[in-house]
Amino acid sequence: MGRAEVGTPKYLANKMKSKGLQKLRWYCQMCEKQCRDENGFKCHTMSESHQRQLLLFADNPGKFLHSFSKEFSDGYMELLRRRFGTKRTSANKIYQEYIAHKEHIHMNATRWLTLSDYVKWLGRTGQVIADETEKGWFVTYIDRSPEAMERQAKADRKEKMEKDDEERMADFIEQQIKKAKAKDGEEDEGQEKFTELKREENEPLKLDIRLEKKFQPDSVLGKSALTKRPASEVEEKVFKKPKSVAGDSQTRSVLDEIIKQEEGKKERANRKDYWLHKDIVVKFISKSMGDKFFKQKAVVQEVIDKYQAKIKFLDTGEKLKVDQAHLETVIPALDKPVMVVNGAYRGSEALLRKLDERKYSVSVEILHGPLKGRIVDNVQYEDISKLYGA
Repeated sequence: MGRAEVGTPKYLANKMKSKGLQKLRWYCQMCEKQCRDENGFKCHTMSESHQRQLLLFADNPGKFLHSFSKEFSDGYMELLRRRFGTKRTSANKIYQEYIAHKEHIHMNATRWLTLSDYVKWLGRTGQVIADETEKGWFVTYIDRSPEAMERQAKADRKEKMEKDDEERMADFIEQQIKKAKAKDGEEDEGQEKFTELKREENEPLKLDIRLEKKFQPDSVLGKSALTKRPASEVEEKVFKKPKSVAGDSQTRSVLDEIIKQEEGKKERANRKDYWLHKDIVVKFISKSMGDKFFKQKAVVQEVIDKYQAKIKFLDTGEKLKVDQAHLETVIPALDKPVMVVNGAYRGSEALLRKLDERKYSVSVEILHGPLKGRIVDNVQYEDISKLYGA
């Protein structure tokens, strides 16, 4: 039977059937031909053109398999880059949009058997950040274009300059605190020290009132006014607190406010979505590698692209390259050294001083730098991790 003429109902029916996706098992990737049913696919496989394509594939199967895999991966990554950018997106959602195009490379022609295998391969090669959830695999594109690298370099330079400014400000605040303490000590030495009133039983109360020479009670108030003054007013004058105490508290409150503002700026500048650091102890929490490594502790030997790391398991000594989504921090015992991996004091070594299980937070003491000895409270569990060898 010949082909239906253009414009006839048969022609229109054939056109409607040819639109959209057909069953994958009736598609021939080598010939790039989609058959409508099992009979059509059987006829196609018996055709001479198909046999020639199979002979070409048999001569060099690795070449064709690599070519199909590369075309599939390039198309998938291009769609991820253009359509979703660096947003965290479901891998299946991207795949559904990719296969909506009729002329796409089918996955059964590539080296990957399932979409999960392909996503794991993308994560291992560092092209995306892949993490598995209850809703399936999610991917985040890693932008390594020259423009993105330049933006990141500028941000790193700016962060370094701000950190230098913060260190200078911290030194200045420490000097101001020392000057204020020294000044308060000099004022205390120059003033009289007042003692508490103590009286033995049946002993009369005696008040030693010392008045300045410039003050003349006879000429101003007279003797009767002085004698008639209530004892409470006299005591208030004698035992009045020195003015330096109020000034000291005011000075300290201003310094505390400055320190609080600077810590807020450091928190905003150093709070990142990546936290991996070299030589920290972490726990592997993913079951993607089986139960062998699940909940096992490891040390970070190298950080790759901020979000990935090479780790070495402490028990078995095996090495693995993983994403930070598969790791979590480790909290050591009290008075053990830790690394602050995120937040205002990011990158600082400290000692674990106190643990608050209700708030899931700790208190640490900074070990090095201009802020040495400072106690930092309310640090979240995920912002610190145990140092290796401690």
